Amino acid sequence: MKVILNKDLSTLGEEGDVKEVAKGYARNYLFPRGIALPYTPKTIKVIEARRAEIEARKEQKRLDARSLKEKLDSLELSITMPAGANGKLYGAVTNQTIADELAKNAFQIERKRIEIAGSGIKNTGKYKAVIKLYENQSAEISVTIIGQEIKTEAPAKPAPRKGRRNDRFEDKEEVKEDSSAPVAEQEA
Repeated sequence: MKVILNKDLSTLGEEGDVKEVAKGYARNYLFPRGIALPYTPKTIKVIEARRAEIEARKEQKRLDARSLKEKLDSLELSITMPAGANGKLYGAVTNQTIADELAKNAFQIERKRIEIAGSGIKNTGKYKAVIKLYENQSAEISVTIIGQEIKTEAPAKPAPRKGRRNDRFEDKEEVKEDSSAPVAEQEA
């Protein structure tokens, strides 16, 4: 079934696009939410009347993506993570970690748009991350992972617990010591 998108939908397309979708998907999801309209001569005229407005919004998104790309290309992130002496991280730097670090630098980027080679960064060093922007534009940022060695202390000996049960045993030991003292005096 052909539909015309009334709103942007990341999995399907942008406003004004004509797409072929399953009938059930259109009837049960797209139409009730106002995301799409049926492909009819009437809706084609409505969308054509709004075509200039739609194109202006798309152009604004392109310009925003270009300016964001320029800012991100010059950005170098430095992330400090706990690591062992050999440089292997105790965790992994994922796209969520990078998104959080970008948020600290006033860039609000969804983690889904950030791509890292493999399933994550697991060693210290310099890496590249690709951020998908609008349409086919993407930015590449440098990510430096610095290992922070965690010093482990020898586990301290736990203090004896003071409880009713421990007190009873300690009392018996003291009683045994007291009873043995007079016996030693008698033999001497």
